[in-house]
Amino acid sequence: MGKEYANPEEYGLADLLCCAAAREVQDNEIVFAGTGLPMVAIMLAQKTHAPNLKLIFEAGTLDGRPPEIPTSVGDARCEMGASRASGLYDAFSIAQRGYVDLGFLGGAEVDEYGNVNTTCIGDYLAPDLRLTGSGGNPDINSFAKRTVFIMVHEKRRFTPKVSYITSPGWRVKKWPEGEFVHRRELYGAAYRGGPSAVISTAGVFRFDNETGRIYLDTCHPGKTPEEIREMCHFDLDISRVSGETLPPTREELHFIHDVLDPEQIFIPKVTKG
Repeated sequence: MGKEYANPEEYGLADLLCCAAAREVQDNEIVFAGTGLPMVAIMLAQKTHAPNLKLIFEAGTLDGRPPEIPTSVGDARCEMGASRASGLYDAFSIAQRGYVDLGFLGGAEVDEYGNVNTTCIGDYLAPDLRLTGSGGNPDINSFAKRTVFIMVHEKRRFTPKVSYITSPGWRVKKWPEGEFVHRRELYGAAYRGGPSAVISTAGVFRFDNETGRIYLDTCHPGKTPEEIREMCHFDLDISRVSGETLPPTREELHFIHDVLDPEQIFIPKVTKG
């Protein structure tokens, strides 16, 4: 199967997002995983191009190698083949010490500098909608050298200013002055990196190395750069589009649906009909 790409009718959007996320992983990296699609993506990378990556499940299993996808980061299957089965304290201590290369996270809102909101919509004290909260989102985002966010793409979610900064992006407020400065200046000696990509249901976005501003890298099949720019509330930079997001290979689909998630817990299988 190798690099034989699947035809459009052979895969769904979840397959595309999973494979795009897996390709962000490099071999020999330490990768922090939360429950859901990120788990499938990281384990897919482990089965294909990154066999030596070390996977940390958020609940505390280190270097777990389960044969199939666990239902959550607290599933006992996370411990299969693991170097250590511990708890949240150890998992986040490893991140705090700077060992985590890549973290996968989700978000409800993102602005053009990668500030992400998972706390509330509207005023914090009287919100229109209370969200799930931070969980480990700000910790992983601050401690990892790179962070990839996976999000549903709606115009209301890609906003010039998020309602609440749960996870700091590339330009954040410096207190007590309240002025926005580059993340590097704010973090000082603790700076390790920051958001590297947003994988949405419309395309793959990255951030400029100097300004920290988001730009569109690839469009998912069926989308144009102009359409995606109209799906943002800010003026999205589409001058650096490199092409279309590569579809899944047949090998990747085999691992997703026949090996990792045969019960379709996280990724439904597309059937030809």
